[in-house]
Amino acid sequence: MASKSALEEQLEKIFSKSVTSRQQLESQKQENESIQQEFKELKEDAVIYKMIGPVLVKQDKAEATQNVDKRLEYINGEIKRIEKLIKELEEKQEKKKNEVASLQLQFQQQKQAAATKA
Repeated sequence: MASKSALEEQLEKIFSKSVTSRQQLESQKQENESIQQEFKELKEDAVIYKMIGPVLVKQDKAEATQNVDKRLEYINGEIKRIEKLIKELEEKQEKKKNEVASLQLQFQQQKQAAATKA
């Protein structure tokens, strides 16, 4: 029964990390959607700079917009992947909780049966 408990703890840790990753991705998504909206409001000849390390590099609007769109596509894909993982982990956690509850019930029944015989 101790191994079941360790497995439950491991599932909870993975679940917690997955939820944290999901939150970070959601934050990145909101940031990129904000940037995307700002780009839509810019004129076509607007000057856009991209920070690469400590240097600002000039970038045309089409390229910058494409980069943000690709980033959003990637982030949305990762969010879907993590949501699927979270769902699977929730199902595994529920299954393990049911198994532990069943084992506890069996233990209690055996304990009562042994007490009745004694």
